[in-house]
Amino acid sequence: MTANSIVNQLSKQFVTNDSLHQLFESVNSISVQGYDEQRRVVYWNKGSELLYGYKQEEALGKKLEELIVPAPMRDMVIEAHTKWINEGVAIPAAEILLKHKNGTDIYVYSSHAMFENEFKNKQMYCIDINLSDVKKAQAIATFKEQMLKTIFEAIPDLLFLMDYNGIIIDYHANNQDALYVSPDQFVGNNMLDILPKSVAKKFEVYIEKAIEQDEIVTFKYELSVPQGQVYFEARINKVLKYDQIMIIIRDITEQHQSEQLIRKQAYFDSLTQLPNRLLALDRLSQLTVEATRNDEKAAVFFLDLDDFKKINDSLGHEAGDKVLIETANRLQRALRKADTIGRLGGDEFIILSKGISTQQNAVGIAEKLLQNFREPFTIEGRELMLTISIGVAMFPDNGKSVSDLLRNADTAMYQAKALGRNTYSFFTNQMNTVIQRRLTIEEQMRGALQRNEFILYYQPQFDVKKNEIIGAEALLRWLNPVLGSVAPDEFIPIAEKTGVIISIGEFVIKESLSLLNRWKNVEQLNRNFSIAVNLSPSQFKDLSLFNFIKTSLSNANIEPQSLELEITEGVLMSGESSITDTLNDITNLGVILSMDDFGTGYSSLSYLRKYPFNVLKIDRGFINGITKNNEDYSLVEATIAMSHGLGLKVVAEGVETKEQLTILKELGCDLAQGYYFSKPIPEQDLIDFSIRFYS
Repeated sequence: MTANSIVNQLSKQFVTNDSLHQLFESVNSISVQGYDEQRRVVYWNKGSELLYGYKQEEALGKKLEELIVPAPMRDMVIEAHTKWINEGVAIPAAEILLKHKNGTDIYVYSSHAMFENEFKNKQMYCIDINLSDVKKAQAIATFKEQMLKTIFEAIPDLLFLMDYNGIIIDYHANNQDALYVSPDQFVGNNMLDILPKSVAKKFEVYIEKAIEQDEIVTFKYELSVPQGQVYFEARINKVLKYDQIMIIIRDITEQHQSEQLIRKQAYFDSLTQLPNRLLALDRLSQLTVEATRNDEKAAVFFLDLDDFKKINDSLGHEAGDKVLIETANRLQRALRKADTIGRLGGDEFIILSKGISTQQNAVGIAEKLLQNFREPFTIEGRELMLTISIGVAMFPDNGKSVSDLLRNADTAMYQAKALGRNTYSFFTNQMNTVIQRRLTIEEQMRGALQRNEFILYYQPQFDVKKNEIIGAEALLRWLNPVLGSVAPDEFIPIAEKTGVIISIGEFVIKESLSLLNRWKNVEQLNRNFSIAVNLSPSQFKDLSLFNFIKTSLSNANIEPQSLELEITEGVLMSGESSITDTLNDITNLGVILSMDDFGTGYSSLSYLRKYPFNVLKIDRGFINGITKNNEDYSLVEATIAMSHGLGLKVVAEGVETKEQLTILKELGCDLAQGYYFSKPIPEQDLIDFSIRFYS
């Protein structure tokens, strides 16, 4: 029975002194004293004799403050007792320091009860529990804690105490500013939830290994912290009998950097800092293994500077070195981070690209590389025009081994040299087919508008909340008597490059406005109908674009707000002031501006702040994923919330299922389009579809 429980029992009922004393006499481990209204001892149990050293006969009749209360506390004790007697202000239970008969200090936990005896006299009973052993244990624990603290402060390592499930019980860190997360996120949280997924997985594997093997396990990992990229070594060991583990983490960044320097000297070209031949071929070997495992294609590009020998001979090797360094920089700027660029030696370079699904993808990379060398090199105050020849070998079509791929790409490069340099060539004849088709597309595109080969299809857009058709997106189609149906993804890039896109874009706008004009004359149709038209980056280079839009709206007798212009990030990437002026002019005219394919670029958020958009279109890739994974769902949810916060309407592209539509409606999406409603259809089919919808 605890002191508090005894006090509670006494405070709830009145008992006689005899019954009360009988109760306390049975509890020798607890000191119980009774005092009258003048603080004189009326009861002193065996526990009090053991605790304070006074026999019962010595204590009876003595005042409380004369026996066990230290001198500095006496006035306070007398005042507190008097207030309780006279004013009913109870003395709270507390830890206090009292005196033994021999003068030594005694720490006790003291509780108090006040009640009347059978003679209506008030009596205060004190129930004291000896805390001296506890205080000694606390002192020892404090000493050990200070000792450990001193040791920990001398250790630069980070320590974690965790249970087997990864929950952090305690930690130690000398430099809290260098931690991956704030320290208040440690204790009580799972370490695997705090760390990045890749690092957490590594910890999970090695923790399980340490538990199973009953031995210390060691591994390395890296993290991005406020100070930059930091490298660590972790040691994990079990804490026996407690189902806990201790993890000691040491910063090995300096050691890692030293190792990296040695590795760099062995595997990287000292002039360009690119992977050297040894490392490049090793990565090519890895590329073939990975592509085989994933059943993917890959491309090997073999590059050689045209007439580089003339530069060395005429300007010297120092100028030649500067050309090679600038060449490496241009190659790096032209490619993805996932691609490997290496210097094989001299003026020969290699590029390894994985995830190449078709040869057409490789064509795009080769053309981008050639484009990057059309600007002159400025070397020692001189402008030099340099070109490259590129040979391409595809894995696995042109070889499955490193040697075969390298040899075939090299052969293809010499074929490019033979074709006149400043071009590319594939090792197989399949490339000739691609080139021939491209040339045929370019040839057939000339005059295609005049021959009325282009037609617009329209994909309806629906108001998600009202469930009504409010507009459509105009989509260009090309049916050529020689090529048949040519996909937009194939002919539009060629139209962009040849400049034909300007006249094609004007055709799309005119046809869309003509549909709007005819739409107004159909009684059954919604008058508040708009058409969304895509604008390409090349169209914005046309200084007459704004005047053309303004004139076309006037000629078609269409209100500006019925036309929506969709632009992608590519239009905005140059940051030219003329583009900003054109966008502002279009907005001031009343035309709706829409950011297309949102989420697929790099700086869309900054563009939303900088340019006067009215609508944001979420790319179909994210819509497809909202029913499959939490990441896409969260991104779509955040995009809708953010757009509404900026006063933008949101259009979801590629809606294909009722489940997707239901989620979009719950998230507050404004508009939707996709195969769930309708595939792109010709003008008359759109009108018929809309009439049926409203009938």
